[in-house]
Amino acid sequence: MPKGFRKINLIQMENRFLYCIDRCTLALAVFTAALGSLQMGYSLGVINAPQKVIERHYARSLGVYNEELARREGGNATEHEEPTDASVVMYWSLSVAIFAIGGMVSSFLVSFVSDFRGRIKGMLYINVLAITAGLLMGLSKLGTPYLMVIAGRAIMGLYCGLSSGLVPLYIGEISPVKYRGAMGALHQLAIVIGILISQVIGLDFLLGNDDMWHVLLGLSGAPAILQSLLLLVCPESPRFLYIKQGKVEEACKSLKRLKGDYDTSKDIAEMQAEKEEAMKEAQMSILRLLRSSVYRQQLFVALMMHLSQQFSGINAIFYYSTSIFQSAGVGQPVYATIGVGVINIIFTLVSVILVDRAGRRTLTIVGLGGMCCCAVAMTVGLDVYLWMSYLSLAAIFLFVSFFEIGPGPIPWFIVAEIFSQGPRPAAIALAGCCNWTCNFIIGMFFPYLEGLCGSYVFIVFAVLLFGFTVFIYLRVPETKGKTFEEIAAVFHRKRGAPSSKPQEEAEMVQLKSSTEA
Repeated sequence: MPKGFRKINLIQMENRFLYCIDRCTLALAVFTAALGSLQMGYSLGVINAPQKVIERHYARSLGVYNEELARREGGNATEHEEPTDASVVMYWSLSVAIFAIGGMVSSFLVSFVSDFRGRIKGMLYINVLAITAGLLMGLSKLGTPYLMVIAGRAIMGLYCGLSSGLVPLYIGEISPVKYRGAMGALHQLAIVIGILISQVIGLDFLLGNDDMWHVLLGLSGAPAILQSLLLLVCPESPRFLYIKQGKVEEACKSLKRLKGDYDTSKDIAEMQAEKEEAMKEAQMSILRLLRSSVYRQQLFVALMMHLSQQFSGINAIFYYSTSIFQSAGVGQPVYATIGVGVINIIFTLVSVILVDRAGRRTLTIVGLGGMCCCAVAMTVGLDVYLWMSYLSLAAIFLFVSFFEIGPGPIPWFIVAEIFSQGPRPAAIALAGCCNWTCNFIIGMFFPYLEGLCGSYVFIVFAVLLFGFTVFIYLRVPETKGKTFEEIAAVFHRKRGAPSSKPQEEAEMVQLKSSTEA
């Protein structure tokens, strides 16, 4: 073989090797960030499987369990006992709800943490919260269980509120434009994988038993240890380095680590244009954004997207699917619940594939409309005839499938698409707080709603889903493939009030000149 030909082959092989290394760096960075979302999903699902076991430990610690034992066979507790003491119920409810309260509080700090030292260091620092929470819950059996679990869940909620903003932000900034929607949906994919993992290892013969429940809860902090190690070798967001810190050389190095050895001038020019646009636009506080009429339509859409996600009834399915399957006559309802988790993952993958093809608006409308029909089917299946309970089973699986196609993943990243650089951090904070608040409301009050409505409870969600579907159809524009200017123009046309234009322009001038914004 001629020497020149061998040389060309070696160069081609070297280029291919370097290309694979670069793709691996991008994949590693996305995987590392998504570990935070997986940890969030695990924390969401882990508290449900060992509920009865944990309640018994709460009762023993509170000194109310012996009274229950005295009325039974020689003081021997059975696996199906349910402590009825009001203090046990209160502490258990607080253990579940405090997680969402922590998320509500910390969601306002996402912008500060991400800009303080960067996206990578931000994710690294907040892992201290996750590890602390895991240790508190993992050691709860050695101390006062209800206090340590509640404290651990509160701290884990603080971590998850921050992580739910930092992870999509970092992934969105390092993702190639062509795949930004698909990679944005990976946040939701990692969440549902975490939920499934918690369901599987929470089975009674694994960790969901009287001896190992504290280990099950303690593992909530395990992904943070792996993520902390991997974050040390991940590149910082080029957009943060260039736009926020003005470090051109470091931004170029980060781009080359993510994309390979190439001419970065085009990407640098794009970031420079974004930086110049950001300098023209005021960085708005949350209060300013709430008062502004300029961004009112965008903010309304962002909040309604998150409301539709949480008030769709999906968390009611996740929290109470086992009891629903029992009502439908399933012999092993816990395995049917795991089946729901598998369906969750499959259709989130479908969303990852379709979101950059079918579009955000289309998938959300299809998802919400399908969930509305399934909610009606679930009600009919549970209420009319026993043989129709199988209709309810099918409706549950379809309900989850439609959720993961659009209403599940899309609200997390569409906020960044409909807001420009100035109001974006405040809008993400408000949307995150709205999401966590609704999560808390559903988790806290669904049992009371179920007690009031019985088997007709999902009719309430069907009505809400119908309203959300109509709203998305009438008010939400498609953002796929559009620039920020094009999206802003769509909202400006929707406002459609010529008389208000001078007022809005005056407000924009005031916002840009205000040092308070």
